[in-house]
Amino acid sequence: MSDITTLDDARYQEFILQGVSRTFALTIPQLPPALRAVIGNAYLLCRIVDTVEDDSALTLEQTRELAGMFTEVVSGSIEAEIFAQALYPLLSEHTIPAEHDLIKNTPAVIRMTHSFNSVQRQALERCIRIMGQGMAAYQEKESLAGLENLAEMDLYCYHVAGVVGEMLTELFCDYSPEINQHKSTLMKLAVSFGQGLQMTNILKDIWEDRKRGACWLPRDIFLEEGFDLDNLQPGRCAQGFHDGLGTLIGIAKSHLHNAMIYTRLIPSHETGIRRFCLWAIGMAVLTLNKINNKRNFTAGVQVKISRRSVKATVLITSLLASQDWALRKVFSISSRKLPEVQITEL
Repeated sequence: MSDITTLDDARYQEFILQGVSRTFALTIPQLPPALRAVIGNAYLLCRIVDTVEDDSALTLEQTRELAGMFTEVVSGSIEAEIFAQALYPLLSEHTIPAEHDLIKNTPAVIRMTHSFNSVQRQALERCIRIMGQGMAAYQEKESLAGLENLAEMDLYCYHVAGVVGEMLTELFCDYSPEINQHKSTLMKLAVSFGQGLQMTNILKDIWEDRKRGACWLPRDIFLEEGFDLDNLQPGRCAQGFHDGLGTLIGIAKSHLHNAMIYTRLIPSHETGIRRFCLWAIGMAVLTLNKINNKRNFTAGVQVKISRRSVKATVLITSLLASQDWALRKVFSISSRKLPEVQITEL
């Protein structure tokens, strides 16, 4: 690969990140230079899988076939051009223009993927394989009835977020021998970290998901409160639904508490990695507070955190990134009004 091509691919990666995710375009530059390119690439690979899963114009068979094909593209068994030519014409208006562009330029993203070292590539390949298999399987289960129980929700969250946490941990450990000393503990906490973020997204997106025929809430949690998800309608939710929502908010909070433990295991001098983690945790806690305060919300926009809140989170966590005692205090204060629900110790 020529240096010019590599430079062009790196520039494209930075450019398209701005279009597909403002959040990651903001957080990835906080990372040490040695991690920015590979983690930016990892996000784009995950976004391609998301695009395959989310575009409603694709049939279940097409989704399954394309997800499997992309796994082979990442591993180098299939040319990226073949995948792009197969998927790009099938995309609908449901997929945003930046994602259309991303799919069209999959070869540039994959050239970056294949430029990384063997440990990094293995981490990316494993993540995309597990994520692709999981998303295809769960799309077949999509319904308004919800998932059977909390264990099913845990498994769903693992396939779409927990495995990403494991991948990031592999990359952090490859980058730093000091971080690698805590690898076994970090790998366990990484799954919980991912679940906390994903549960927050699921709760925020309840009504948007239902509009497209999906519900990722666990039936058992709500049945224990006397509410059947089959009866879920915006603006007409019984107290049992609000109580079940509270339980899930509390579970998400506990996972985010584990995310804070994960972050404090990162050496205090690695403030860039800590900021990368802390900004995600901070925004999730703020979102949970909004949901908790307005459990009768009927659209995600009603519980979306403001830009001012995002800026405050960025400022506070950046200032305190290296101070463990302060991070514990900030998390305790910011999450104090959320329900307390214990999860299994890791």
